[in-house]
Amino acid sequence: MRGTFAAIESIAEQKISQAMQEGQLDNLPGQGKPLELEDLSSIPPELRMAYIVLKNSGYVAPEVEDRKEAANIREMLKDSEDESTRYRQIQKLNFLVTKINEQRRVPVYLELEQIYYQRVVENVTIKESTDQGNSL
Repeated sequence: MRGTFAAIESIAEQKISQAMQEGQLDNLPGQGKPLELEDLSSIPPELRMAYIVLKNSGYVAPEVEDRKEAANIREMLKDSEDESTRYRQIQKLNFLVTKINEQRRVPVYLELEQIYYQRVVENVTIKESTDQGNSL
């Protein structure tokens, strides 16, 4: 097996050297720029290639979109001072965490997020609005 790999590696090196000599690798997009490597450690090794192919074709998994949205909500909660807005965002965050848990094949324990949620709920007080059109 090692001999086959060494032979393929040697052929690849020869082809790369030949392409470089012929100038086929000059002026490529991104030349001279650092590679943008993505952390794929959270994706099982057997699914990484499929993930990369789907991502390169423009597909984003719904779970990934939900996780991004949850992260955005967490950031909004840090800066939000309006209690009714915070309350709605907390409800949305709780829904997304539940949705993400339901989509997974393996149970996920999100104690940190649940603790975070509980702490936010403990610190939020809802004031009665005198405006009849804006009630929770």
